[in-house]
Formats: sequence, C-alpha cells, structure tokens
Amino acid sequence: MPALERGACSERGALQRLPELAWSVPVPNFTIMQTPSSLLRCWFFAAILTAPLLGQINTVQTVVPSVYFHEGDPRRGHSNNGWIVLADFVVVIDANYPSGAQIVMPKVKETSDKPVRLVFDTHHHADHAYGNKLWADAGALLVASSGMLEEMKLVDSGAFGGAPGRWEAVAEKRPDVAASKLKPPVMLFPKELVIDDGQTRIELRTFGWGHTRGDAFAWLPKEKILFTGDACVNGPHNNVADGNISEWIKVLELVKQLGAEKVCPGHGPMGGPEIIADQQSFFIELQRAVRPLWDQKKTSADVKAAANAIGEELKKNPRIARYVGGAIGSQVQKVWTEFGGEPFPK
Repeated sequence: MPALERGACSERGALQRLPELAWSVPVPNFTIMQTPSSLLRCWFFAAILTAPLLGQINTVQTVVPSVYFHEGDPRRGHSNNGWIVLADFVVVIDANYPSGAQIVMPKVKETSDKPVRLVFDTHHHADHAYGNKLWADAGALLVASSGMLEEMKLVDSGAFGGAPGRWEAVAEKRPDVAASKLKPPVMLFPKELVIDDGQTRIELRTFGWGHTRGDAFAWLPKEKILFTGDACVNGPHNNVADGNISEWIKVLELVKQLGAEKVCPGHGPMGGPEIIADQQSFFIELQRAVRPLWDQKKTSADVKAAANAIGEELKKNPRIARYVGGAIGSQVQKVWTEFGGEPFPK
C-alpha cells in the first residue's frame, strides 16, 4: 500500500508530530484538504493505524516461557531488551540507555524473583551499552565480545584516559547519560561464550563485522530463539556508521544458517526468520541500486543527489520497504564509499 501523499496528512506534516515510528506505517493513498477539521481527522486516522504498534512498545512480550522480549521506545532512543530466566538467575540482553534500563529493570523483577546476574551487551553503541552502570550497581556482571570492548575504547576514549568521545557528546544532549558514567564490560569472549544450567542453553556468538566490529548474538538452540542486537533490525533503524555492508551481508548469511524460528531484533517488533532475510535483501538491493552509478563514474555529489530516488525505488519492494527511512542518504553513502567513492560533499 502506498504511503500518505503530501498534504495536511503528509509524512512531513501531521505524521511527524506523532511518535517517530508512525511515518513508516503503510496507509491508504489519499489527500486531505488543509483545513483544521481535516487535520484532526488525519491525526485520528493515523492514531488508529499506529495504535497496534504503539501497544507493543514498553510492553513485556513472552517469547516462550521464561524468555522475554521488550520493544524499546524509539521516541526516547531506547533499544529493545530481552531476558532469559534460568534456574538460579536472569540473563539480560543489552543494557539500553540509563533511562531505558530504568524502565526495564522493574519489569524483569515482575517476571521473576531471581537476581539479574549477567547483562550481555550485543555491541558498544550508546543505546545498548550506556545503561551498563545501573545494571552493575544492581549486582550484574557485564558481558560482551572482546571486539565490543575494543570498539568502546576507540569511540568512548574519554573514559579510557583519552580525549572526550561519544559518551561526552551524548551526555550533552541526554540528561540520563550525563547523570551516569560509562561502565565497560568485564567478562569478555573472543568468539563464543556458553551459559548452560542444564535446562536452558544460551550461546553468545560472534560472526564477524556487521553493524559494528564487535557484534555478538544470543542464541537459544533448543528454543530456536535469536537475539540479534542491531546486526538485525525490523524497520528503518539501520545505523551503518560503524558497519561494513558487504561484510554485514555475509554475517547475515551465516546467521540464517542457525535456523532461528523467533527473532528478537535490536529495534522494531520481534518476528520470524524473515527479519534476517529481509534485512539482508535490503542491503543487497541497496548495493545493486548504487552499483550503476559507480560503473557510470558518477561523482559523489551526483550520488548524494540520487539518494532519495534510490530510497523511493527500494520502497517498491514490499519485502524491504520498511527498512527505507530518513537514514537512506547515509546508507547510500556507506555503499558508495565501500565501492571506493569519496564521501558525500557537505
């Protein structure tokens, strides 16, 4: 279904004043005259359309008994979380921002009276790791891949004796970060770490450079449940700044071989294996769309000017349309520079 046409109920109009996820919801093709009453009707209609999606945000969803998924609020920049209740303790997937952790922590307690002993950071980004201190202060051990800590030391250099880095920049804009401190993981694994209490087995595994160099996944082989972090998302949430799209496609191919039946992404609703396949298809089609410009020896300025048109073309593919959003320019630039092109002009 096509998205709303420009008008009082356009993507740049009323829907932008709704929660950020609203703009990505497919709606019937229609135009409304710009009158106060029609604008109200537009808001009402969009609210009805987004109500089911909003109902999933900040709600605990049971994946299977003792395994839970919590979709973070994109309006606050929060990531998704998961947690697995073992025989004696709880393992939490991702620390979130401090404000996100404050929302999730009491919800974990509502599902189990067992203590949170391990918090697994899928990667180093702020919305997945800056809440670490809250969990550590509550008694949890912070776990991540060795690559995750290497990335954290690189970009959050201020916490490791270097110049101010991302933490300080984010703290200027987010009071929850300013009120906390960066807490690095203390339990590290190079490739894989297994947690097994005899009933539930959790495999923390790396597959290579995708969303970041330190990406890791939480795989429950018995239940066939996969927590992906931002290496796989469900919607227009792909931040490619620290990624490598060519390698990311290979990582997703390896991940597909696990045979996951339930996929809990880093952002967006949980679903099935189609999330992994569609994410991979989005990147493949993105590369395919940029390649002719490279072959035609276009300039970086030319490619920058074509980015929105590329996004519109990708939206025609129903499998990947949901991945196209406001970051299409940076995504096209990432593919372009990986081909060997210069960064886009400012």
